[in-house]
Amino acid sequence: MEIREWEYGVPQVSVIGDGYCFPYCKELVVKKKIKGLSNAQFEVFDPCGNVILHVEGGVWNYRMKRVFREPSGFPILTMYGKTITLWHKWRAYINEESPSSERMNDNNNLLFTVKQSHPLQIKKDLNVYLSDHHILSNGNMNNPTKKIGAPDFNVIGSYTSLSFKVYKGHRILAEVKHNFTLESFYKGKERYTIKVYPEVDYAFIIALLVIIDENDTP
Repeated sequence: MEIREWEYGVPQVSVIGDGYCFPYCKELVVKKKIKGLSNAQFEVFDPCGNVILHVEGGVWNYRMKRVFREPSGFPILTMYGKTITLWHKWRAYINEESPSSERMNDNNNLLFTVKQSHPLQIKKDLNVYLSDHHILSNGNMNNPTKKIGAPDFNVIGSYTSLSFKVYKGHRILAEVKHNFTLESFYKGKERYTIKVYPEVDYAFIIALLVIIDENDTP
């Protein structure tokens, strides 16, 4: 039986939705599988082995697209990335599976943007910026002490693996461990274990994991 240590009074960090936040640490497993030559799929499992999120999209495309779905098939997030640029930029939109170019330029539909902290980095570090609309509509996320132009979240990676930690200021939000083996690599499979801290949006952490993984894909 899983023993959960509940924590109360911890400020909630909700980016994709409050329903992905829990008042206790959440342990998750993410498995990635490349299917054929054009499709990559991520599956997110809870401690009981139930699939709680699917992520799908093509590989080796100029315009990377990743669609996040609940087990029912309902899309909760769509991300687009340009990985041939030095900065490896990504933009995430709420719900929309195929947003039009007009809606993609509408900040009311944009949740956050992500880019590398340095264009020629070896360490897998990312800066995450919430959209202005998201900050204004979520007062608990707004930080009046944050410097203009500073990221809302930081992803601090490793020099030797795809493991990383996510921070909001000095507060740690999640730890991700990349379980790499040569066998899984040659089979086109990857596995991650995740510890999401109390009141942190685990779907948002999964989005950052997907970006770290895809940025590392040749």
